[in-house]
Amino acid sequence: MHDFCFTIPYGLLLLSGGAIGYFRRGSTASLAGGGGAGVLLLFAGFFSLKAFEKRRNSYLAMTLETVCALTITYAMGQRYLQTSKIMPAGLVAALSALMSAFYIYKIATGGNHIPTKTE
Repeated sequence: MHDFCFTIPYGLLLLSGGAIGYFRRGSTASLAGGGGAGVLLLFAGFFSLKAFEKRRNSYLAMTLETVCALTITYAMGQRYLQTSKIMPAGLVAALSALMSAFYIYKIATGGNHIPTKTE
């Protein structure tokens, strides 16, 4: 599985979660954190997809995805420890931890595996 297959939905989820947090509770922190991370992840996923279409790996995009996921894991994990609320802090921390592990795995195994050209 390629990193952009999970990064784009993950970015959309964070972006929409940040927007929902802002519109429901007026939380500018949700908008900045979720929206900012979501936009960065969408950018990295799109960049990785375009590199894949050119039959290359984008280690810059994978590094950005990993840093975003690790940062969100830490921030939301701290919030979960303070509040003990599963939604949204625990859920986002758990999802981000899974995504962090996936990105680290992708980097460790050499990125997206480019299929050989068949003629």
